[in-house]
Amino acid sequence: MPQEAWTKKQERQYEHIKAGQKKEGRSTDRAEEIAARTVNKQRAQAGESRQRSKTSTEDTSAYRRGGKQSGSGPRGRTRDQLYNDAKKQGVKGRSKMNKAQLEKAVGR
Repeated sequence: MPQEAWTKKQERQYEHIKAGQKKEGRSTDRAEEIAARTVNKQRAQAGESRQRSKTSTEDTSAYRRGGKQSGSGPRGRTRDQLYNDAKKQGVKGRSKMNKAQLEKAVGR
């Protein structure tokens, strides 16, 4: 459990998010980082943390956004996300591909 004291509910939420990120194939360190950032952002929005950024307090919360900023919508996934998928699939020549070529290679 990183940083300031969290409630039991926040600790459970952290573990749940971390497990979900691990299931999606992220490393333990990255899964822990994402989980901690999510919980801390929600704490900041609720006014429970000492420090908070403007984006933490004014941005749409994660549960309301529902993944809209992580690859959904008209522009789709980022080039880096597509590249990582191509890497997992073993696509040859992926480092020289642009976003459109990567989309085609991974089969959107």
